[in-house]
Amino acid sequence: MLESAQAKFTEDWSRDGRFVLYVEAGVKTGWDLWALPMVGDRKPMAVMNSPFEERSGKFSPDGRWVAYQSNFSGRFEIYVQPFPGPGGKLQVSTAGGTFPRWRADGKELFFIAPNAKLMSVPVGPSHSTFEAGSPVALFQTHIVTGGVAALESQYAVSGDGRFLINTRVDESTPTPITLILNWKPKP
Repeated sequence: MLESAQAKFTEDWSRDGRFVLYVEAGVKTGWDLWALPMVGDRKPMAVMNSPFEERSGKFSPDGRWVAYQSNFSGRFEIYVQPFPGPGGKLQVSTAGGTFPRWRADGKELFFIAPNAKLMSVPVGPSHSTFEAGSPVALFQTHIVTGGVAALESQYAVSGDGRFLINTRVDESTPTPITLILNWKPKP
């Protein structure tokens, strides 16, 4: 159990079950990414602790990298860095981004662009370096943005590459329903 006065939210669990990735509200630093080992001394370790906001962290499928969003540049962008380190961060998005998600095989990273398009970046993680291609828009989403929704998971990527996406309901075109009471089929 991890107790302190700061608010914490779980972000991800490493595939091997050895680490929980979470965000913590820093007194002077805003939201920071931390990892809690599930074995050994269970002492929390900073993944990214800066004066900027770091959140929506996700472990790569092999557990060697963490993708997250940070407003280090003045707007939210997607970054990847080695886990547990050492090494610096590499910016993956080029025009803003939130909610990074890895493809099951680790060869692609997805995120949501500021215009709500789902973006894809081919990546080539290896044992010592991380290489990312150019982001490409896959399709327009209609995710809910702003408010509490901006802090919640907006989509998931299945193991076969399909997406489950939260979508706002357009209230201007309600569909009527018909309810039939006391209906008895003919024998």
